[in-house]
Amino acid sequence: MWTIILAGLGLWFLLEGAMYAAAPDAMKKFGEWLSNMPDASVRQSGLWSMAFGGLLLYGMLRFGG
Repeated sequence: MWTIILAGLGLWFLLEGAMYAAAPDAMKKFGEWLSNMPDASVRQSGLWSMAFGGLLLYGMLRFGG
């Protein structure tokens, strides 16, 4: 279980770091756009993201071998 969690965190940091390294201006614009969104929209997006991530994790643990 810990192997999957640490692998997921490592992949998350790898992809996020790659986005900032490859397109820092775009990431700044995205942060600015995000800060102008209503809190309810940001919260809803976060909840959908959590649900999708949970389903992916469940599928990997249940069916991934």
